[in-house]
Amino acid sequence: VQLQASGGGLVQTGASLRLSCTAFGRTFSSNAIGWFRQAPDKEREFVAGISWSGRQILYADSVKGRFTISKNNAENTVYLQMNSLTPEDTAVYSCADGGVVTDTPGQYNYWGQGTQVTVSS
Repeated sequence: VQLQASGGGLVQTGASLRLSCTAFGRTFSSNAIGWFRQAPDKEREFVAGISWSGRQILYADSVKGRFTISKNNAENTVYLQMNSLTPEDTAVYSCADGGVVTDTPGQYNYWGQGTQVTVSS
């Protein structure tokens, strides 16, 4: 399976972006999808995850109330709506495919190339 993340860009503090993660070669319908981010000189950080049914959702404390993860199985796409962005959200955002919703990167099997999000102050 191949995953492609898109939707990143350069925005100002307080702006919004919506990231998309699309799967090619297999559907999302039976897997969990997680979003992670990595800033320069920092470790990869869990952002949000959603189960295949959409009923189980997990967020990192740092994004709760600002970010919303959702999925459209018909489009084979998972979205990450990011509101009230701050410079601390600047990172490369990647999506990953796994069996369960978890904040542990090692539990995800397939990773897509990331998309850069830059928030200016």
